[in-house]
Amino acid sequence: MPPDIRAKICGLRTAADVAAAANAGAAYVGFVFFAKSPRHLDIDTAAALAAEVPLGVCKVALTVNATDAELDAIVARVPLDMLQLHGKETPERVAEIKARFGLPVMKAIGIADAEDLSLIDRYEPVADQLLIDAKPPRNAELPGGNGLAFDWRLLAGRKYWQKPWMLAGGLTPDNVAEAIRMTSARQVDVSSGVESAPGVKDADRIAGFLSAAHQP
Repeated sequence: MPPDIRAKICGLRTAADVAAAANAGAAYVGFVFFAKSPRHLDIDTAAALAAEVPLGVCKVALTVNATDAELDAIVARVPLDMLQLHGKETPERVAEIKARFGLPVMKAIGIADAEDLSLIDRYEPVADQLLIDAKPPRNAELPGGNGLAFDWRLLAGRKYWQKPWMLAGGLTPDNVAEAIRMTSARQVDVSSGVESAPGVKDADRIAGFLSAAHQP
């Protein structure tokens, strides 16, 4: 695995989380704005944490079917570099948000089987990046962060897309190297896979994840 793998540590909630991610070499950090998630932040806390992020590390806000008013409130207070849309936003909604806020937009796409891959082609023209995640179980409370992986063989040997994309879903320090090998992903995202309990990040697991992702 080449050392140019870029990793996102998502769902950070404390200054110690931010430091652990930055010190381990994360290229992105993610802050969650979704009340049902154990990783949810209020805007004041997120603003304070974003101020702790070193220059050069991309600050991402994860939202789920957020309204313009909700996004206005987040963007007005939190210094962000990217918006991650993790709900059922249509391609048209993705384009609206990108135009309104002038920030790069990453659209999460849930994958369970080969038929779901067609969604990638629908969203690629309007998103700046794609997050290829495991589709949540039916009736799941959370659209992501469930610790579930999809069959990585679905991506093996495929003609890849023109936009940057990130692999997510069930990644851990123990399997990220294999996931990268199977999919040829150049970017990976982790949340629950580096936690000791829901919403509680573990600095050692963060370091282990980044180390495994960068193994030659």
